[in-house]
Amino acid sequence: MKKSGAAEKRKARRSSASVQNVGRDPSSDTPPRKQAAKQDVYQLFAEKVRDHKDLESRWAVLQETRVEYFRGKDFASFMKNHPELKEILESDRDLETEDIANNLLQKNLLVRCDRVVKTVRPGKKKLSTWPAHLEIFPHPFALAIGYGYLPYAFAERVFSENDAFFAWTFVKRRPLWQTLLSFFWPILTLAICLFPVYPHRCKLLILYSCAGLLLLILSLLLLRAAIFGAAWIILGKRIWFFPNILAEEATLRELFRFLPKKDEEERPKWTARLFYAIVAVLVILLLRHHAPDEAARARSVPNLLL
Repeated sequence: MKKSGAAEKRKARRSSASVQNVGRDPSSDTPPRKQAAKQDVYQLFAEKVRDHKDLESRWAVLQETRVEYFRGKDFASFMKNHPELKEILESDRDLETEDIANNLLQKNLLVRCDRVVKTVRPGKKKLSTWPAHLEIFPHPFALAIGYGYLPYAFAERVFSENDAFFAWTFVKRRPLWQTLLSFFWPILTLAICLFPVYPHRCKLLILYSCAGLLLLILSLLLLRAAIFGAAWIILGKRIWFFPNILAEEATLRELFRFLPKKDEEERPKWTARLFYAIVAVLVILLLRHHAPDEAARARSVPNLLL
């Protein structure tokens, strides 16, 4: 009796184990740690691609947030020139560029965007290559419903190379200098608050340094405007040396770029150039007429010294 009862128990255990094996999904045989590691592969790939210098990218404003974005055609050419980066994807290394981009979109590492201004502005031949303001490219389902403010969930998650922009959604790892800056920022704030108790010489040094920096910024702006005006009147081209330091979308790397951008607008008319040339000559003559006399200024210098 005991042997027959033990045999029945063994049969029951085997049948329950077979039922569990049948009901289990074959894809779930992989341990959860390995599945998490496979998901992190695309995160590592996205961080590697974002930090690479050969992928051209810009900063723009997306729903009141500054994001870093790139063009679809630039991503396709980048992956074509750097196939070694696919080794990071391990089992998905043989996927096509379009499939890899679609996986990044599905994992919310990227979001597809579109330019806000879709019409050519007056005086330009084509749309801006790198727009400063973006919006989320809507999914056809969201367009049918009629959403105004689109979250990432209603964004189109299909890669395209034709006038498509893609913004990174994850926070970039902060370099060491940013970590040190965040550490010393409270110290700098405290030092600014203690400015009234500084010695007199330190106050003068800080005052002259700030005044010199402000004078440097104003001189740079005037120099840019003078070069632009001369090139626009004489050559009929728009040449801006140094990027605009007052622009919100300008990064620190762009501020120290000396070479101008390529002029994408139409050539100005000769009548407008002639008009502004006459205005510039009149302003110069007016300033020269009201300039102080050199002899009077030379006589006033010794009196000031006394």
